[in-house]
Amino acid sequence: MSAHSGGIEDDAGGGPVRHIPVLLNEVLSALQPERGQVVLDGTFGAGGYTKAVLDRGASVIALDRDPNAIAGGGALADAYPDQLQLVHARFSDLADHAPKGGLDGIMLDIGVSSMQIDEAERGFSFQKDGPLDMRMSEAGPTAADVVNTLKASDLARIFGFLGEEKQAGRIARAIEGRRKTERFATTRDLAGFIETVKPRKARDKIHPATRVFQALRIFINEELTELASALFAAERALKPGGRLVVVTFHSLEDRIVKRFFQDRFGRTGGGSRHLPVTEEVPVTFRPVGKPLVAVSDEEAQANPRARSAKLRAGMRTDVAARDADYAIFGLPNLPVVSSIGG
Repeated sequence: MSAHSGGIEDDAGGGPVRHIPVLLNEVLSALQPERGQVVLDGTFGAGGYTKAVLDRGASVIALDRDPNAIAGGGALADAYPDQLQLVHARFSDLADHAPKGGLDGIMLDIGVSSMQIDEAERGFSFQKDGPLDMRMSEAGPTAADVVNTLKASDLARIFGFLGEEKQAGRIARAIEGRRKTERFATTRDLAGFIETVKPRKARDKIHPATRVFQALRIFINEELTELASALFAAERALKPGGRLVVVTFHSLEDRIVKRFFQDRFGRTGGGSRHLPVTEEVPVTFRPVGKPLVAVSDEEAQANPRARSAKLRAGMRTDVAARDADYAIFGLPNLPVVSSIGG
C-alpha cells in the first residue's frame, strides 16, 4: 500500500514538490525520530515522511508494494546512501524486514497515493479515463476482473461494506445485467454506467460512482486485512519504547487502528461492581499523545486530500507480542481476491 502523502521534491537538489505529507509535524512529534534510531516507513509513496525522518538523523527502511514508488525513490536513496534502504514489499510483511534488535519506530500512511490517483493508466480514478485496474502492486486480479466475474450478491457486499454504498444491491444487479452483452473495461465506462443507474442529484456532493470505486480499490488491494496484518507485525517488530504512528483517511481504516490500540492498551471494556472481574489483558502498547489527532483547518484548506486524515499512535511496552486475533476488527466475509479469474 502506498502513502497518501508522498511529499519529497522531484530530486534531491530541490525540484518542484509533487505531494504534501499529511500531518507531518504531528507524525514527527509522535514518532520522535533521532540520530542512531532505525525507523520503518511501511508506506513510502513519494517519500515525504521518510525524508523528514532522514533529516532528523535516523535511518529508514522504506517499504512499498508499488514498484513505481520504489523506483521513484532512487534520488532520495542516492542523497542518503548510508541511511535509507528501499524495499519492494507489502507492509503486512514489515516484521520480515526489521533488524534483529527491533525497530525504534514505524509509520504507516494508509490508502491510495496521490501519484496513483493522478495516473490515469492505474485506473484508480474516473476523473481521467483509463483501464479499470486499481492494483497498487500491479499484480493479481484487476477491478475489471471483479466487476465482470463476481456474482451480484458478492458485488453488493463489497460495495455495501467497503464503500458504504446505500444502493449497493441495485448497482450490483445492474452491472451483472450489463456485462452479459458488454464487459466493463475502462474507468469512465463503469462510472458512466453507475450514473445511469443512480442519477446524480443536485444536492449530491460526490459523483454517484465514488463509493463503488472506493470499494473496488479497497477490495482489490485487500487494504483492510493488509492494515490489520501490518498492526500485528508492528507489535512484533518494535523494540520496547518503540513507537507506532498511523495516519488513516477513511472511517473503515481508522476503526481498525482504533480497535487495535484499544485492545493493546488493555481497554477492552470493564465489568461492573456486580460482575466478576475479567482476566487482565496484557498491555503491549501505551498511548502517545491524544487518542486521535485530526487535520487543522489550515492544512485542510492547503491540501484538500488531507481533510479526512486522522492520526493515532502508541508506544511499545516490554510485554511480549500477543497472538494475531483478527476477530477484534470485525472484518467482513468477502470473496478471496486471489481466487478471481482474469
